Amino acid sequence: MLQNHVWQIPEDQGVIVEGSLAQAAQDYHIVAQAIHYLDAHFQRQPGLAEVAAHVGLSEYHFQRLFSRWVGISPKRFLQYLTKEYAKAALDRSRSLLDVSLDAGLSGPGRLHDLFVHCEAVTPGEYKSAGEGLTIHYGVHPTPFGEALLATTDKGICALNFVAGDGSPELAAQQARWRSARFVRDDRETGRLIEAIFAPSSDPIPLHLYIRGTNWQIKVWEALLRLPSGARVTYGDIAQEVCTLKAARAVGNAVGSNPIAYLIPCHRVVRQSGGIHSYRWGGERKQAILAWEAAQTEKMRG
Repeated sequence: MLQNHVWQIPEDQGVIVEGSLAQAAQDYHIVAQAIHYLDAHFQRQPGLAEVAAHVGLSEYHFQRLFSRWVGISPKRFLQYLTKEYAKAALDRSRSLLDVSLDAGLSGPGRLHDLFVHCEAVTPGEYKSAGEGLTIHYGVHPTPFGEALLATTDKGICALNFVAGDGSPELAAQQARWRSARFVRDDRETGRLIEAIFAPSSDPIPLHLYIRGTNWQIKVWEALLRLPSGARVTYGDIAQEVCTLKAARAVGNAVGSNPIAYLIPCHRVVRQSGGIHSYRWGGERKQAILAWEAAQTEKMRG
């Protein structure tokens, strides 16, 4: 039976909550102003002092407030805006010089530094999007369901668990590497699938070829260092890569992992121990973790 309840909030607690909400609303308004200003003027590359003056704060207090709310510094946010503008311009086949100048940078050298720092590729590599690259792909059964594997002469560039024939996942890879040539090659990809999921006593070396931001690559490298059977939290990875406060950003990088199983994002669990958040399904994640635990126990025995 439903009942009505009336809760009495202590007067002193009400004052604290009201003050906190009012301050939060004021802070949000300032940060929103700053974001709007940066978005409108990024082609001039405004400095910290200019943006701080626009919102009526000292540089020190503005830097701290912005970083706390947005998660990155004003400078990093400006780099993000500039990079995204440049990526869209390069997608329209504009020249590196024109893109550099239009983005408020002094020339292709600055654009190069920006891309290498934020995307871990050069502007030319981003613009080419796999031009001159041949990607061999195939869909194969694995102990954890069907999987699409794509590989280049530089290494494996995708391993995705799929449903059906993997057409949506293949289309996503073709968009990601839009200038590459895709060739169905079940023999080559089958050989690699066997090496991954049923390795022999003389395993072949496996190489990965991935694209991502510097941050994503740092997170994926941290995942590669996890031993089989391990379980860590997003906070554990964040602390290793940067700071515990970056756990949400780690979650985004983990969710963007293009190579399932080999880059073991399945070993990352929530702080509560829950394991259902997984790009390729919670049940599959449970199965992989259980299988790894059994293999680890077998080796110990």
